[in-house]
Amino acid sequence: DQKKYFKGLKYYSFNSKYVSAVQIERYVLNINNPKYYATFLTNKGMNKRYIRYGRFHFQLEGKDYSLEVFKSILSDNLFIPFKDKTNGRETYEAGRYIDTEILEGYKMVLDFNMAYLPSCAYNDKFVCVLPPKENSLSVEILAGEKNFKP
Repeated sequence: DQKKYFKGLKYYSFNSKYVSAVQIERYVLNINNPKYYATFLTNKGMNKRYIRYGRFHFQLEGKDYSLEVFKSILSDNLFIPFKDKTNGRETYEAGRYIDTEILEGYKMVLDFNMAYLPSCAYNDKFVCVLPPKENSLSVEILAGEKNFKP
């Protein structure tokens, strides 16, 4: 039945204002430090742990914002779970993700055009982490993947 109504994924048009080079402020935490791990609530009510990797600052329309970057415990994958003012309207209500890689000197290209919906947006059988409150932006990010439901 879902295949019948599926019309493809929807994205905002590419906008270069949502792309910027940022410097990561790398967290140097000992594994015994209670802040080393971040515990995320999931859509299923369970907890999932990630390593706090760092924080970065960026500007959008003249305002300063910051987001935290997290690392998977089981791999070197880095990701940024975030919420913004489009959630629940144009994008998935629980937030979106950006996968990233760190360049030499702890630099990173932040590209909100690459933001995507977590897998639980497509099927509630998937377990997805919910973005932490520190990664809630008080602005609309009109970039990346939109809701796909009609």
